[in-house]
Amino acid sequence: MRSKSQSLLIRQIALHAALAPLALVWLFPLWMMFIFSTMPDNGIFNPEIVLWPSTNFVENFKNLQADTDFIGAMVISIGVALIYTVLSVMLTSMAGWALARYRFVGRSVVIAIILGTITLPFSVVVIPQFIMVAREFKLANTWVALIVPPLFNSLGVLFMRQSFSMMPGELFDAARVEGVKEWQIFLRIALPLARPTMAALAIILFLHSWNNYLWPLLINSRPGMMTAPVALGTLIGLTKVSWGGIMAGAVLLTAPILVVFVALQRHFIAGIAAGAIK
Repeated sequence: MRSKSQSLLIRQIALHAALAPLALVWLFPLWMMFIFSTMPDNGIFNPEIVLWPSTNFVENFKNLQADTDFIGAMVISIGVALIYTVLSVMLTSMAGWALARYRFVGRSVVIAIILGTITLPFSVVVIPQFIMVAREFKLANTWVALIVPPLFNSLGVLFMRQSFSMMPGELFDAARVEGVKEWQIFLRIALPLARPTMAALAIILFLHSWNNYLWPLLINSRPGMMTAPVALGTLIGLTKVSWGGIMAGAVLLTAPILVVFVALQRHFIAGIAAGAIK
C-alpha cells in the first residue's frame, strides 16, 4: 500500500510539473494585458520588455470612461448576457428534452436541420436577420433586439439532447406511472439531473453573449445602448488609437469571465465530461 501511494504521489508531482509551464504560457498574455493597461499609450510600444505594472491604470480608466461611458456599457453587457444566458438555457433545455424523449414525425429531419445550421457562419444570416429585426419589426436600439434574435443556439440544443438521452428512461416511466405530469417530470426530475450540463452550457452561452461584437454593433446606433465590446471598439479611430484605454477596458471585460468560470468550474468540467461519454 505504501509503495502504491508513493508511486501515485510521484505521478501527481510529475503531472503538475508538466502542466505548470503550460499554465504559465496560458496566463502570460493575460498578465501582459494587465501590464499594458497600467502603462501610458507611448509606453506600450517601448522596445524594452516590461513585466511589472506601472501606475497609469487609473488615468487610462478615466480616459476610457470619459470617451465611452464604459461603466454604463458594462452594465448593459452584464444585463444582456445574464438575461440571454437564462432564457437560452431554458429554451435549449426544452428543445433538447423534446428531441431526446419524444418520438414524433419528422424528428430526424429536425435534428438534421439543427446539425446543418451549425455549419452556417453567422455572416451568412446576419444581413437577413438585421433586415427582419430592424426594418420589419422596427426593434433597432432595443434590448429585445440584443437578446431575442440569438436566443436559439443549435449547439446548446444538441448539448442538452445528449445529456437527456443519457438519463435512464425507466426513471421517467416510473414517474408517469405515479401520475406525475410531463412538465413536472421535466422541471423536477430531468433538469436537476442535468445541472452540471446546464452549468457548462451557461458558461458557453454567457461567453458567447459577452464577447458578441458584430450583432450589437449592427443593431444599435445609439451611444446609450452600446455594449462593452462595441464601446471598446470606438477607441480605435482613423488618426488616434487609445491603447491604454483599450487595455484597461480589456482587463475589465476579462474579469467577469474569470469570476463566472471560477464559480462554475466544477460543474463545467463535470458537464463537459458527461457530454463526451454515452
